[in-house]
Amino acid sequence: MAKGDALGEFEYLVMLAVLRLGADAYGMRVRQEIAARTGRDVTIGAVYATLERLVEKSLLRAALAEPTPERGGRAKRSFQLTGAGMEAATRARREIESMLDGLAFPLPGGSL
Repeated sequence: MAKGDALGEFEYLVMLAVLRLGADAYGMRVRQEIAARTGRDVTIGAVYATLERLVEKSLLRAALAEPTPERGGRAKRSFQLTGAGMEAATRARREIESMLDGLAFPLPGGSL
């Protein structure tokens, strides 16, 4: 794997949130999903910057929904993993599982 191909931790969390949310994967919902599952209070700016970076890397694709009156006539932008995104998420999961393999918890001198 080339340097820079590995997903960052937050990129991985955003991709997992997009997977979980399916058709409802738009910025604010991604932020809420990450907060609910990790307890992290992430900013919407960080979420949108990461979503855009993942689109630029061709790991996500974005689509605009129809404008709605509830949003003042603005359209929601939803996100979905691409084939390359699924491969990257799968690779990241395997790497984490491999690093954890054989470790006993709690770790001596600390915990994970």
